[in-house]
Amino acid sequence: QVQLVESGGGLVQAGGSLRLSCAASGWTFTDSWTAWFRQAPGKERDLVAAIRRSTYYTDSAKGRFTISRDNVKNTVYLQMNSLKPEDTAVYYCAASVGSGNYLLEGTYRYWGQGTQVTVSS
Repeated sequence: QVQLVESGGGLVQAGGSLRLSCAASGWTFTDSWTAWFRQAPGKERDLVAAIRRSTYYTDSAKGRFTISRDNVKNTVYLQMNSLKPEDTAVYYCAASVGSGNYLLEGTYRYWGQGTQVTVSS
């Protein structure tokens, strides 16, 4: 059974940093897309960053967020710096089976339960 478990969310002041972790069991990330999505209240879930053999960032994440992966620990990270109140959302980790269009939610088969990130102004 595949499980993705996120951790590292919390409350932080604007300008602060958080590092999210996504630990996988029953699955190896090696050649799949792994991504972080987020969903703010009343909004759709959006892609934040993705990693496979390369990395991808949305414009809002570029320069502030870094996605990385430890294949030995089977864990994906999202380092978030210079956080803004508009980054407040539930952050989800997701993993695909093999390749595919990393921009599409349908590419990702496995999802974590989400971790809340709240940035106060």
